[in-house]
Amino acid sequence: MRYVLSLHISVFIIMIVKISSAVAALSLMATPAFAGPYANIESNSGFAGLSDFQAAVTDFHIGYEGPVGESGSYYVQAGPSVVAADGADTTTELSGKAGVGVNVTESLNLYGEVSFITADGDADNNYGTKVGMKYSF
Repeated sequence: MRYVLSLHISVFIIMIVKISSAVAALSLMATPAFAGPYANIESNSGFAGLSDFQAAVTDFHIGYEGPVGESGSYYVQAGPSVVAADGADTTTELSGKAGVGVNVTESLNLYGEVSFITADGDADNNYGTKVGMKYSF
């Protein structure tokens, strides 16, 4: 299992290096500074209490972001996710996110996000939502 896991991680690292190179080349051609493709690697871990590790999910996403009107923005991203749960085999799933944000005033931003991740076997896929507001002082 360790060999398969290290092989998956090696393939992801090679893929991310290639993607990063492509994104860097594309960013030189992008017209507005705000819109364009990007690569995003993110890892989220969960614990019960302070030290009881439950699981970690590491996303290797490619995305695109851009403006919405004069005061908003959007993004979409997707790619493989490595799921490492305590006491279970590590799996690779497909995941993605899409979100939008709108500046209501110079200090107040409202945002929302929808997300998904596939599941192995007969398990149901997982979906999530996030809404919030950010006030800057």
